Amino acid sequence: MTNTSRRAVLAAGGAIGVAGALAACGSSNGMATSSGAPNTPPAPSTTPAPSTTPAPSTAPATALGPSAEIPLSGGKVYDKEQVVVTQPVQGEFKAFSAVCPHQGCLVSSVSDNAILCACHGSLFNASTGDVEQGPAVQGLAPVAVKDSNGTLVLE
Repeated sequence: MTNTSRRAVLAAGGAIGVAGALAACGSSNGMATSSGAPNTPPAPSTTPAPSTTPAPSTAPATALGPSAEIPLSGGKVYDKEQVVVTQPVQGEFKAFSAVCPHQGCLVSSVSDNAILCACHGSLFNASTGDVEQGPAVQGLAPVAVKDSNGTLVLE
C-alpha cells in the first residue's frame, strides 16, 4: 500500500471539487457543454452606453382630424390611435387614453360630458377623465392634444 500524505489527499480532493464546479458552470464560461462541443463566449458589446439625457423627439406629431368633428359636450373616439377627444367647453379640447382601465376595452362614445365604456358600463368625466360610475376604479389617462389651425394634433 502506498503511503500518501494527508496534504496530497486534500489537494487531490480540492482539485476534484474545483473541476466539478467548473464542469457545472462550463456552458456559461466558454467551457465544453454537456454535449462536449465548445461553447464560444459572446463577443463584447461595442454599443455605447445609453445617454442619461433623452434625445429630442424627431417623430412628427399625429394629426387626428378636424377639430370641427368634436361636438360641444361630446367627443370622438379615435380607435387606431386609442385616444378619445372631448370638447367640454367651446374651443377647449381634452384627450384621454381610450383604453378603459377596468379590463382594457376601448371606450365607445361621448355624450353629455361623459365618456362611456360600453363593455361594462363605466362612465368617465369628459373634462377630467375621472371615474363617474364603475366598475372602473381608475380614470382615463390624459393625453396631450392641441388644435392646430383647425386640426387636432397629439403632442
